[in-house]
Amino acid sequence: MNFIKYIKQETEIIKKKDPAIRSNLEVLLYPSFWAIYYYRKAHKLYEKGHFYRARKISQRAARKTGIEIHPGAVIGEGFFIDHGHGVVIGETAIIGDNVTLYQGVTLGGTGKEHGKRHPTLGNNIMVGAGAKVLGNITIGNNCKIGAGSVVVKNVPDDSTVVGIPGKVVVQDCKRMIENLDQVTLPDPVAAEFCKLKDENERILKRLAKLEKQVAENRDHMIIN
Repeated sequence: MNFIKYIKQETEIIKKKDPAIRSNLEVLLYPSFWAIYYYRKAHKLYEKGHFYRARKISQRAARKTGIEIHPGAVIGEGFFIDHGHGVVIGETAIIGDNVTLYQGVTLGGTGKEHGKRHPTLGNNIMVGAGAKVLGNITIGNNCKIGAGSVVVKNVPDDSTVVGIPGKVVVQDCKRMIENLDQVTLPDPVAAEFCKLKDENERILKRLAKLEKQVAENRDHMIIN
């Protein structure tokens, strides 16, 4: 791999996705810069069948960066890991282009599968901090996975997923992932609480109305 070319590519990606960067030289301080660089080297060795050498490189990178990427994973262009500590990417994971992962993300297996046992992520995807995407499932293009979510089922294109287990809460066409917002995502739990609150208020109003009618009928019977 041409290191100078790699620096230029990663500089553009990091400057585009992280507003904290102030100079090009800072890219050398990013754990993801080195984790991805060593992954690319290890992946080439893995493809040639040099499994021990590939794993040796990837494990050394994991110790230094806190980011564990198995050399067997397939990762596209424009890949970015923000902060990065605790990120784990399994051997049979496939990641498309323009994908961003935050710290604590796991693209892992379920512990009961063989062969293809890790997720496949499409293009233009953001996976929020601490999210777990597990098993041989597919996350479609243009998706957001909310922070802390646990996703164990396929997700269609253009979707936003939140919760444990992860549920699709927004599905609209042509969703853009350029906005790396992890906060202003729908909250299905809060929405259910609001529904319960509204239903409770309707029941209380109905009950009050019935009690008033019973009291009026009782007073009418006493008078008569």
